[in-house]
Amino acid sequence: MVNRPDSTSKEIRHVADLIRGSKKGVVLTGAGISTPSGIPDFRSPNSGLWERYDPMDVASLSAFRYHPETFFNWMLPLAIGIHNAEPNPAHNALVRLEQAGYMQTVITQNIDRLHQRAGSKSVLEVHGSLESLTCIFCFQQVDSCGYLEPYIENGRIPRCPKCDNILKPNVILFGEQLPSRTWQLALQASKQCDLMIVAGSSLEVLPVAGLPMRALESGAPLIILNNANTYLDERADVVCCEDLAITLPRIAAEVLKD
Repeated sequence: MVNRPDSTSKEIRHVADLIRGSKKGVVLTGAGISTPSGIPDFRSPNSGLWERYDPMDVASLSAFRYHPETFFNWMLPLAIGIHNAEPNPAHNALVRLEQAGYMQTVITQNIDRLHQRAGSKSVLEVHGSLESLTCIFCFQQVDSCGYLEPYIENGRIPRCPKCDNILKPNVILFGEQLPSRTWQLALQASKQCDLMIVAGSSLEVLPVAGLPMRALESGAPLIILNNANTYLDERADVVCCEDLAITLPRIAAEVLKD
């Protein structure tokens, strides 16, 4: 059954009932959960980052290898936004549901680590994060502390302390494989969950977009909370297109009320 109207009290109760019936819930989050924190998403009309840039020109592995300066010039506003961002009520609501024992895993496409900063304990970053960097020449890996600040403050491109070549942030670029261990854990969680919530993802980027299908194939209910249509809307138990920073706290409050 698909519910498309505004997130009325009836729909909130429906979602809450599904969550209360779960013990191995999984949340798949995308850029839409972080936009209320001031971080732009990639695909929204007129505001998405890919409206002005071809991702293959600025955010692919081959582009980084041959033109890393172009990547860092494109990345700078996003890095500044991530650096200045704080977790919003949607992140905090997921923490409350995790602490209550309903949500076991957060699988996120985001690189901002706002889930961890909000307090989520079990987070799988399938697209990596800005917490570390790797030299693509000598493979030296370093913590981003001491490198990210000069980049954000004055655009200084980070360089390897061992060979002085440019360091690549450990985020997954187009044409790059997902981190194997993290991906296998995400697959396992999706197959074994008894509920999946998609929060703020358009489900357009493979292979992550296929994870909800793994949950459906295992018989888990599916809830989609996103401001645009997805390819799985017709398969979902509930679809809600409202602001996540409003909807998720309302859902958490309904689930956890005395």
